[in-house]
Amino acid sequence: MSLSHRLVILVRIVTGGLALAFVILLFRPQLIAHGPTVVVREAPPAKTSSPGPVSYAYAVKQAANAVVNINTAKVVVTHPRTAPELPFYQPFGGQQPESRKRVETSLGSGVIVSKAGYILTNYHVIHSADSIRVFLKDGRSANAQVVGVDPATDLAVLKIHLPRLSAITLGHASDIAVGDVVLAIGDPFGIGQTVTMGIVSATGRDELGLSPIENFIQTDAAINPGNSGGALINTDGDLIGIDSAIYTHSGGFQGIGFAIPVNLARHVFRQIVKYGHVIEGWIGVAGQTVTPALAETLKLPKSLRGVLVAAIYKNGPAAKAGVQPGDILYAINGRPLRSANRALLKIADTKPGTPITLGVLRNGHRLTVHMVVATRPPLKTATSLTQGPPPTP
Repeated sequence: MSLSHRLVILVRIVTGGLALAFVILLFRPQLIAHGPTVVVREAPPAKTSSPGPVSYAYAVKQAANAVVNINTAKVVVTHPRTAPELPFYQPFGGQQPESRKRVETSLGSGVIVSKAGYILTNYHVIHSADSIRVFLKDGRSANAQVVGVDPATDLAVLKIHLPRLSAITLGHASDIAVGDVVLAIGDPFGIGQTVTMGIVSATGRDELGLSPIENFIQTDAAINPGNSGGALINTDGDLIGIDSAIYTHSGGFQGIGFAIPVNLARHVFRQIVKYGHVIEGWIGVAGQTVTPALAETLKLPKSLRGVLVAAIYKNGPAAKAGVQPGDILYAINGRPLRSANRALLKIADTKPGTPITLGVLRNGHRLTVHMVVATRPPLKTATSLTQGPPPTP
């Protein structure tokens, strides 16, 4: 083969290779390496699985008849100012003006949890009421009696006497997950039973200053004034929470609502029905969560978490065991404490009479303190939704 012929073949091969490379670069550029290979997760092609439900009518039908409107009334006596307060006031005939009475009414919601007529609602809905009337979805109404209240959790149990009552099904807190679709049923602004939809935004919300014991479900289902005490249900129509509060600057719904989880509500309900009040564990300390900022201020290890003891209740278990103000409680029965509210919940769930061990940090030294959990004494002052005593484990 001549040299010229060989050159022609070589040129054809090179030209063909260049043409092939051009085609690959044009249509499959990813085959040409341009640096390190990066692996990413890509979603598969659109699935043909059935979409979510287009209606929640079934869930609402299961629960709506058990949600009630609560109308409370109380007599308020207005006393006129006395003469010392008004030094230049001289009533005719030397008589002081009479006191005046007026009736204040308010609206809320509640949930029938037993066909025997027991209703769960918020304590702040019925607090200080002189009369309570419950209105059912079917148009019937009845006066309600207070079975018991628990200001610490902002829950109350009422009872009505009517036949053929519908009771809601109680769900389970362990089934509640962030992202679950939920429905809020209540009577906002007294306009009539209303259903709103949202999702579970968070669980275990605490240290909000709403009540002494907090473990809220947060949701963006619209909750407005009048919804308090109403039902938060799942898509099966089961009760998962008692609607209790909203976060707002305007007084209306702003996308953040809070509900008491069903496991806590169930516990309070059973205790009130059985004993007339809630029996909870108590050790008699008041404290605050040790945050990184507080740890830095107190020159504590930044990784330390626990409860700074601010006060000791006289003759309480903690006082008798030698716990002192300024101590850091960092563990209960060997398990770390992360916040004052978690400590409160842990101790409240402990049966009175049970011995426990506290891990205490005092002046840089770790101590072990033993004590026996006592029964929480009744709160001396009323606890409202927005103002309450500091947490007291």
